[in-house]
Amino acid sequence: MTVIRVDSAAGRLRFGGINMACTLGRGGPCAADGKREGDGCTPLGTWPLRGVLLRPGRIEAKGIRLPWRWVREGDGWSDDPADPSYNRPVHLPRPFSAEALLRDDDAYDVIVVLGHNDAPPVPGRGSAIFLHLSEGRPTAGCVAVDRQDMLKLLPLLSPGDVMEIA
Repeated sequence: MTVIRVDSAAGRLRFGGINMACTLGRGGPCAADGKREGDGCTPLGTWPLRGVLLRPGRIEAKGIRLPWRWVREGDGWSDDPADPSYNRPVHLPRPFSAEALLRDDDAYDVIVVLGHNDAPPVPGRGSAIFLHLSEGRPTAGCVAVDRQDMLKLLPLLSPGDVMEIA
């Protein structure tokens, strides 16, 4: 197991010899047990890397060792605490609120799914906490890095690796 370390105060992500800038949630860091849906906070703690979602035509899958798949039309992630599929991948449209994974911007060209609040999900304690591409502004609670940094990092990640946000 290798640890990706995120220094929330410095806005830095470190992995092996790599040291890069990262962006966190607009609400800043928060204790994981204080995380609430929609608060914009990035939860402190150690989260397993569950897998990678890639947008077709935007990125190559070469060298990726984590489990991965292409994002398809209708892919979403439930963010509705009333949804029985809360904090899980879902198909859109659906009767509950969910975030579309095919977005108009580039942020979700690469999504590394973090294992926050997923074993099992507790409704309202935060959903869709990802490592994704930076759009030059704070995230909704995720960790984001520049595209070139993500392309360096992605092939180095392996099953069993974790992200420690401190």
